[in-house]
Amino acid sequence: MELLKPVAAMLAFDTLFAVMAVLVKKALDNGLNPVVLIALRQFVAVVVLAPIAYFRERNARPKFTKEIFAYLFMSALLGALLSQYLFFLGLSYTTATLAATFSNMTPVFTFLVAVPLRLETVSVKSLAGLAKIVGTLTSVGGAILLSLYKGAALTHTASSVQEHTASGTTTTSSSSKGRWMLGSALLLVNCIAFSFWMLLQGKLTKKYPAVISSTAFMALFSSLQAGALALTTQRHLSVWLLRGSIQIATVLFAGVGVSGIGYVLMTWCIEKRGPVFTAGFIPPIQIIAAVLDLFILHEQLYLGSVVGAALVIGGLYLLLWGKSQEASATVLSAKGAEEDREEQSVHREVID
Repeated sequence: MELLKPVAAMLAFDTLFAVMAVLVKKALDNGLNPVVLIALRQFVAVVVLAPIAYFRERNARPKFTKEIFAYLFMSALLGALLSQYLFFLGLSYTTATLAATFSNMTPVFTFLVAVPLRLETVSVKSLAGLAKIVGTLTSVGGAILLSLYKGAALTHTASSVQEHTASGTTTTSSSSKGRWMLGSALLLVNCIAFSFWMLLQGKLTKKYPAVISSTAFMALFSSLQAGALALTTQRHLSVWLLRGSIQIATVLFAGVGVSGIGYVLMTWCIEKRGPVFTAGFIPPIQIIAAVLDLFILHEQLYLGSVVGAALVIGGLYLLLWGKSQEASATVLSAKGAEEDREEQSVHREVID
């Protein structure tokens, strides 16, 4: 059960995130401002998490220092405000399926960021090291394909038929292609920001292991950051009004389900099994989002998305396989060194 708990937690997070992506796509299309969405959903998360954190972790919380404050502030800025804003903006230009596919790049970018920071090593002489390099290049190639090539539509939904009838052609307009490429670029930058957040979160969980309290503080800081940004960029207070059941449901579900429960589950998994294990469970989001996208939003499924997604996921698991092989080799090496020390100790005792 101890081994299955992190797996179950990440699968639950995947489902929550995929449902949120579909709801957010619909809410943004209905006119909901992305920065306002971040501020409101993070505030909802604070309301839900604060009392739980107070009673459950009141005797386990470490002292709140300036260093912890800086970590939490930057965690909120990277993981909540910046990455969410880029994700929502990219989502508004593309589809929930493509946004979920780009989320698969998170472990790859986490690896690329960790190498220059010397948090990750690469050995071109070993099979595991080559797997990590080839996997990274394959995933990056898949992401580039997703950005630049849309391809033929593989599905024929009601919305696509209406679009074809209205336009009289099956070719995509240059404006649509431009929005697709811009959305892809924003989703790519979101992955980089989220990768930095995961590395930062790995350090934060060691310094501040109270997971629920940490998530609550991050939600509070990000809500204030997003609120300040919205007030300075939006002149009309009407953007704060939620119109219709979709916008209200999106804010509540994103706040309670993802910013609240989801981020607690993910942070707990990072603490228990590390950022690479956690990032390895992001690809199932795409499968769930694709099903919801097709049957609820009636979005098209394109050839470029399928081929690019296959390259991204294949490269990702090649990278993760390389990391697992290196981890196994490290454990065996440490075990062998321990056995050698014990043997030398016994040999000295016999001589004495």
